Parts: sequence; C-alpha cells; structure tokens
Amino acid sequence: MSEKTTTEKIGIEENVISLETAQQWATNWRSNPENTVKAHLIPQIDITQLLNEKDVQDVRAYIGVDEDGVNKLMLVGVDAKGNDLINEDAGQYIYDFTLPCPNTCNITSPLYTLK
Repeated sequence: MSEKTTTEKIGIEENVISLETAQQWATNWRSNPENTVKAHLIPQIDITQLLNEKDVQDVRAYIGVDEDGVNKLMLVGVDAKGNDLINEDAGQYIYDFTLPCPNTCNITSPLYTLK
C-alpha cells in the first residue's frame, strides 16, 4: 500500500512513508541472507549534477553488484515520458557515485539499528 500523502498545510504533495513502513521494508531486504548492504549514501553534488542534465525530470535507480561483489546503486536521469536518459554523446550518463553501508553508515539511525 502506498503512503503518498498530501500536505494540506503547505499545499504540496509529498511522497513520504512512515518510519514504521521504512523499517518494515528495510527488514524485508535484510531478511534475505544474500543482502549485505543496508543503505547507500548519495552525495548532494552528484544528485545536483544528475538533476541538471538536459531533459531530466526524475531519477531511476538500478541495483547491481560489481565484479568485487560490492553492491551498487546506479542512477540515471529520466525524461517526462519515463524514458531513461543514457547517451554519453549528449552528456547523459549512468552514475555510480553512491557509497554503500556498511562503510558509510549512521549507526544511530532507527533504520540502521533494526535486527
């Protein structure tokens, strides 16, 4: 079930989920013994760079594992029609600038401390 809500007080729509839902989703991911990554840190400058590419309306994330077995979150720009914008000649790239947790964790986060 989606928890997309409308914030009447400020008159904008926000896509948010509750902490409880986030914790359940994180628990679901972690219950798979093959999964070792708990989160990905995405530097602000890199998100800004991606969003500034021509025709980018949204961002899509793809999950992968590199040749060393490190989990990766690959991000691409998406146009208004929902198409991935991947064209190096046009300056539309696949970004791999995320840093996986473990190694970049906030160990006091209520999402990190789940069992």
